[in-house]
Amino acid sequence: MGRKSVPGRVGKKILQRVYDTLLQAFGPRGWWPGETPFEVIIGAVLTQNTSWQNVEKAIHRLKANNVLKPAVLYKMKDEELAELIRPSGYYHIKTRRIKNILGFLQKEYRGNLNRMFQEDTLILREKLLAIDGIGPETADSILLYAGEKPTFVVDAYTRRIFSRHEWVSTRDSYEDIKNLFMENLDLDVQMFNEYHALLVYLGKELCKKEPRCNECPLNVFFVRGKLKRFKYARKED
Repeated sequence: MGRKSVPGRVGKKILQRVYDTLLQAFGPRGWWPGETPFEVIIGAVLTQNTSWQNVEKAIHRLKANNVLKPAVLYKMKDEELAELIRPSGYYHIKTRRIKNILGFLQKEYRGNLNRMFQEDTLILREKLLAIDGIGPETADSILLYAGEKPTFVVDAYTRRIFSRHEWVSTRDSYEDIKNLFMENLDLDVQMFNEYHALLVYLGKELCKKEPRCNECPLNVFFVRGKLKRFKYARKED
């Protein structure tokens, strides 16, 4: 059955073509930067409402002080952790969120990340979403990039790019857009990783608030400034 929501305008073929076009234009992006799954988890929290450049500064300070470890951060005083992650902004809020995740990890999995990621993906996602301060984008980033679970991450760049092409509506929820990818593409961790990275790169470099459409590799989807209506743009039955 075809989808009835706005995301039903686009299906597997066009999603695959977007991916192939961006990959050919930009090459593999190798995102997410992080040496360990735990670093990725901390980065997923720190990147909320800030640039990755600021996150890198905070991560560097944690590493320089040799505290980027679950047990160490769990026992660290809040004010000490807040000072270390100050470059990421909203550092008091993010300290509480990090401590919330660490408390969850300790309570549910005795501090063992491997045990946590052995959990069923949907069950673990619901548990992560129940943690105060962890929304869908952060939860999916943790699952995909730290846990190597096949889930798609939707961010502001994804929404901006796809709404400009009229493939989603600005009214569509996070879950609507995520399901667009989950239901039309193979559940492939590497592809989901690369797809999201390519959209982030496109959003940062070209599809900005003032878009540079003439330079965008996705301008093949437009003819004379209007959206090209491919015969396969609707989701297949």
